[in-house]
Amino acid sequence: MLKPDAIQRAIAAEILARFERRGLRFAALRMLTVDPTMAAKHYAVHKGKFFYDDLVKTITASPVIAAVLEGPNAIAVVRSMVGGTRPHEAAEGSIRGDYALVGLRNLVHASDAPETAEAEIKLWFPEGIISYIRDIDRWMSEDKAPS
Repeated sequence: MLKPDAIQRAIAAEILARFERRGLRFAALRMLTVDPTMAAKHYAVHKGKFFYDDLVKTITASPVIAAVLEGPNAIAVVRSMVGGTRPHEAAEGSIRGDYALVGLRNLVHASDAPETAEAEIKLWFPEGIISYIRDIDRWMSEDKAPS
């Protein structure tokens, strides 16, 4: 998910393009305004933590872009591309390392495990996703010689 700060800074398309250039494909994509109920569901794992209220206020402040990316090792690839949660610790070349400065303004949310991704996809895309193969995928992700 591209958070409100990515939208407000007008770098959403640039961030989305980085994922696509890496070879991942979009299986779902939508822009929406997050209401407090949806924010509470998304951040339920953090309820009771000192930063929970700020998370909810931030994600409901402006539209977000929710996305589902597919490809080999998609979760690990996306998390690597996004960089560490604390922007000042994120690797140079990562999205957060290149564009973010402080924690609540870290631009992107990325699922951390298949179970988390499955729950978040159901939350953000209850109508489902569109899985497909692009002709270019074999050139991007096959780990064998052409037949």
